[in-house]
Amino acid sequence: MAERMHPIPAMFDRIAYRYDFLNRFLSFGQDMIWRKKVGDYLPIHDNLHVLDLATGTGDLAISLMSNHANVTDVVGLDLSENMLEIGKSKITKANLSNCIQLRRGDAAHIEMGDNSFEVITIAFGIRNVTNVGLALSEMYRCLKMNGRLIVLEFSLPSNRLIRALYLFYFRYWLPLFGGMISGDKSAYHYLNQSAEKFPHGEAFLECLGQAGFKNAKAHPFTFGVVSIYVAEKDVA
Repeated sequence: MAERMHPIPAMFDRIAYRYDFLNRFLSFGQDMIWRKKVGDYLPIHDNLHVLDLATGTGDLAISLMSNHANVTDVVGLDLSENMLEIGKSKITKANLSNCIQLRRGDAAHIEMGDNSFEVITIAFGIRNVTNVGLALSEMYRCLKMNGRLIVLEFSLPSNRLIRALYLFYFRYWLPLFGGMISGDKSAYHYLNQSAEKFPHGEAFLECLGQAGFKNAKAHPFTFGVVSIYVAEKDVA
């Protein structure tokens, strides 16, 4: 798959201190519901070791660890130091420092061994990596046999009216309010543009298949505004 423009980690460093608030505000609180939904697609067996890529401020890692007894620990990777620092503070406050580790790392160059995790997750981050195909191959490599990849990402509603309303909000209101509150309008223009251009639905399922994943399925939510993609490694 062709390379995509990589947002500079410094951009996320700049908006890190308003990032959580803006996620809640601009999504009308849905972002936490969507992240919680990711847990519904975890494998049912015990002792799950999870790698959370593009972990940001750790919202998904905290949700998985707090709500699912079969998750033993989570390692979160992100390129933004400021996002990670905020995440570490949140994890300490939640008394989860013994089971969640946050580190600086790149989803396209995962410094982990082969067959290391039962589950890999990535929420609103796959569209930001430099090379999507390489990142998916790295995720495949790091998953154990029969391991599961769960991707939460923006998508486009199929209903014409809902899509038109969604795109109007994404193209105009989100950059306006995001820019006003964060002080970085360009960052929120980038976020909306990257979400629009990223392949969704069947197109992303094809990307997963090309990386070797099996049984890939898309689960749209909130009229198709977001989708959760679930795929597996070498199902026996």
